[in-house]
Amino acid sequence: MPTSPIDATSTAAWQELSVHESTLTPDLRGWFADDPERATRLTLPLADLTVDLSKNLVTDETLALLVRLADEVGLADRLQAQLRGDHINVTEDRAVLHTALRRPAGAQPPLVVDGQDIDADVQAELGKMFAFADKVRSGEWTGVTGERVRTVVNIGIGGSDLGPVMAYEALKPYVQDGLEVRFVSNIDPSDLAETVKGLDPTTTLFIVASKTFGTLETLTNARLARTWLWEQLGTADDDESRNAAVAQHFVAVSTALDKVEAFGIDPANAFGFWDWVGGRYSVDSTIGTSLAIAVGPDAFREFLAGFHAVDQHVATTPFAQNVPVLMGLLNVWYVNFLGAHTHAVLPYAQYLHRFAAYLQQLTMESNGKSVRWDGTPVTTQTGEVFWGEPGTNGQHAFYQLIHQGTRLIPADFIAVANPAHPLTDDGVDVHGLFLANFFAQTKALAFGKTADEVRAEGTAEDIVPARVFSGNRPTTSILAAALTPSVLGQLIALYEHITFVQGVVWGIDSFDQWGVELGKKLALEIAPAVQGDMDALASQDPSTRALISRYLELRD
Repeated sequence: MPTSPIDATSTAAWQELSVHESTLTPDLRGWFADDPERATRLTLPLADLTVDLSKNLVTDETLALLVRLADEVGLADRLQAQLRGDHINVTEDRAVLHTALRRPAGAQPPLVVDGQDIDADVQAELGKMFAFADKVRSGEWTGVTGERVRTVVNIGIGGSDLGPVMAYEALKPYVQDGLEVRFVSNIDPSDLAETVKGLDPTTTLFIVASKTFGTLETLTNARLARTWLWEQLGTADDDESRNAAVAQHFVAVSTALDKVEAFGIDPANAFGFWDWVGGRYSVDSTIGTSLAIAVGPDAFREFLAGFHAVDQHVATTPFAQNVPVLMGLLNVWYVNFLGAHTHAVLPYAQYLHRFAAYLQQLTMESNGKSVRWDGTPVTTQTGEVFWGEPGTNGQHAFYQLIHQGTRLIPADFIAVANPAHPLTDDGVDVHGLFLANFFAQTKALAFGKTADEVRAEGTAEDIVPARVFSGNRPTTSILAAALTPSVLGQLIALYEHITFVQGVVWGIDSFDQWGVELGKKLALEIAPAVQGDMDALASQDPSTRALISRYLELRD
């Protein structure tokens, strides 16, 4: 692997793409009319997903040039380096092995990295997590009073929260009756207060998810939850009583066993993961303990199998038919050649209502970089703002901008054919009505409505311009049979690999996140001033000092 990234802008493919873009006039109406096979040719399978790329602003020449670009920046080599455990996270000198989390037991050849049997490590921790999940689900694990667990509260932040909560919401139909999972992440005390409101402490289990067991927000919330437990249980003030309560009502996802034990959690009830798992790539590790409890080990194994199916597709499919590679290259096309700044993800599946929020961290924390992996400045624009809302909610909120605004906003539409709750309204299949909107929106965005078509409807001439839709608004449609654990895993892995592909083209390290560190460090330095330390307050810049002073005036 080269010590420096290949500058994409120096490749022949990039230069040809620039020329191609300057002569290309997007015309989806014309392209479909002239090419009856376009939809068939540009609709590709990915495990259980059907992915229609035909409504994107590309021709066969565009796609061929993008695939050449992938070849010329060394995507294949970089992908193999990641899969075999090379330290491609260079600023932290780490391997990037989230794909190892979903390798099936007994996978061959074994994955050994830095002298460590990665497969054995992963299977051991998964087995420990599954055994614990079975104990909670069966009622074998009880609280300190002997009551079975009915509510699990996951305390984490970032990848230790966004992944589990998104997956839990997505897989609610698979959650065991009588079990509920709640999530707390924000250090705002209102978050914890609302999360524990109405809970019975005798039936509540807390999972503290923090690799280092030192994350400020997570440990603050964990201590507050511990105090709540003691108060609600009426635990005696002696250490033995308090420790007994914590031991039965708290477990951890962490590798810092000394800190876990100091908190009062039995290290035997701590589930580990590794520094080669980035937080935003960790939902399929023991960070998913709350999910494993909720849906059960069998469903969690299906979840992992979905990830692995996409990993296999990426590793073995030629780039010209490789769905995650093509979608990543399309994003590069829109960002670097067509000037797009944002990307909408629009699931027509209410259970995926947290999916866009999950992707915000996955994509923006990964690719929001201005230096390449060798420390040199980037040579292109990088990253894009991911956002979205589910289904018809979005139609009645922001679709106006996508349809008729001045900005190019590529959008991914996601739907499932079979709902968890099939209902009819006066004999009409409601899910079919819902998906009619899914199909209609991508059609409207692609093909629009001309002035002549508006006039033909009898619209007054002075209103015609407002009723015209330009079309040529790019979309990708992703369709699955149902939102199963496997399909959810496939969707997450799809976007993980899309993110990786973009990072390789841009020459950046998609697996560090130094941009989150400065604000956290400054918060610790500013905290004494917020607590009333006048010397600390005086050391702040004028704006910060004035804001803190006003806060102190307003604080009752």
